[in-house]
Amino acid sequence: MIARREDGYEISIDPERLDIDRIHHWLSTDAFWALGRSRETVEQSVRASVNFGVYETRGAQAAYARVVTDLSTFAWLCDVYVAPEHRGRGLGTWLATAIRDHLAPYQMKRVLLSTLDAHEVYAKAGFVPFPHPQRLMILGPGE
Repeated sequence: MIARREDGYEISIDPERLDIDRIHHWLSTDAFWALGRSRETVEQSVRASVNFGVYETRGAQAAYARVVTDLSTFAWLCDVYVAPEHRGRGLGTWLATAIRDHLAPYQMKRVLLSTLDAHEVYAKAGFVPFPHPQRLMILGPGE
């Protein structure tokens, strides 16, 4: 466990606690960026990432995020998802802040994320718009 709130929610990076079935369901059916993602792809992405689970007091997983990183120079925060029944409680901001704090000792040059509509959630954790977006490029299908 890396953080616990007074209301009983806790964040853990223990891979044994991850509910892969739940994560796959959330991402493949409700996350616009991952609709239709296969179970195999979810499993592989989990294996190759630093994973953060948010758990309610009874132990059920309530939210998820993963970080793709070399733990030296760069990290990409992605697949951030809060289950609908747990939204509106500040879990997204709390999770992003805990991830920021967990990565801080590595002193990476960049921690990047992409969001369509949750800018205010990440701004509360210290994220800001990319200063020079014209420098970014993408390989693959653009949106």
